Amino acid sequence: MVAAVLAESVAGDAKIVVKKFSVHYGAYTALSGVNLAVARNEIFSIVGPANAGKTSFLRVLNRMDALTSGMRYEGTVRFDGHDIRKWRNLYALRRRIGVVFPLPVGLPLSVFDNVAMAPRLRGVRHRDELEEIVERCLRRAALWGEVKDRLTALGSLLSGGQQQRLTIARALSQDPELLLLDEFSIAIDPVTTMKIEDVLLELKKEMTIIMVTNLVQQARRISDRMAFFHKGRCVEVGETAAMFDGDVRDEQTLDYLRGRFG
Repeated sequence: MVAAVLAESVAGDAKIVVKKFSVHYGAYTALSGVNLAVARNEIFSIVGPANAGKTSFLRVLNRMDALTSGMRYEGTVRFDGHDIRKWRNLYALRRRIGVVFPLPVGLPLSVFDNVAMAPRLRGVRHRDELEEIVERCLRRAALWGEVKDRLTALGSLLSGGQQQRLTIARALSQDPELLLLDEFSIAIDPVTTMKIEDVLLELKKEMTIIMVTNLVQQARRISDRMAFFHKGRCVEVGETAAMFDGDVRDEQTLDYLRGRFG
């Protein structure tokens, strides 16, 4: 009930609205009855213990259910007011919704080609234009200064933190309006994590960001609003600062945020 009320509270300026949303893998229900909305140009974090349904939520937003055998969802998901089920061209949808997965994956291509791949696929051919795109995306991902003299080196040979930022640059090369991050800091050091958090705060000026994080203090540092998922349901949605100050409607939420279980 709380989540439904909060969904309506931002619906007028919402980038994403989900209603009566459930995710199933065959007979197994991973997520059930979610109602929430994500506003434009906000960082919205999703926290909760393992197997709460957090990643399943992100997977549907990018329509990965269409490529996953046995996975299906019920309810409605609206992106800029449009039902994502009705998008016939999933590639066009994914151009607008970028994803960064938990483990950084530098493709076995040069740093330059890692970032230039998507622009080439959409028809960009001129070298000057590709160079401009690659530099812009690497700068936005706070990586340009470290790799500008190594653009021909294999992206897969970069450090873990650099590869994670390379995956962000690759996602940005499609100029997404919505960026989905699934535990991006799980395999990188705290210093690099802080660098990426600074990047996200800058990117928020241009796009909406939804991030799943297993670090509740990360959610506290950079998200505007947050949702707590537990046992396949969305327990609560609220302003991040208020929730950490104890303004919650369910004691489970506060227990999780204060580290009493996880």
